[in-house]
Amino acid sequence: MFGLLGAAGPAQADFDLVVKKNCLACHQVDKRKYGPNFKEIAAKYADQKNAADLLAKKIRRGGTGVWGQDVMPPQPQVTAAEATVLAKYVLSVK
Repeated sequence: MFGLLGAAGPAQADFDLVVKKNCLACHQVDKRKYGPNFKEIAAKYADQKNAADLLAKKIRRGGTGVWGQDVMPPQPQVTAAEATVLAKYVLSVK
């Protein structure tokens, strides 16, 4: 399930932030839980230049309608810088 868990360096640090910010309560790397998995998100936004900024804003502000009835609740405890790191990590999952 966590194919990148054994990775070293920045990828591991970014995954550690995913764990620390409790993203895995609703998302998984390659399986659907309550929200889309990271691979689905990365594929959906792969061709958008501003995808990291868009996802970082969605992480902090929340959103709905992109994935049907799924609701992303706001995550105000995540700083703007952390949201950017999380968004870039999610977009890097292949």
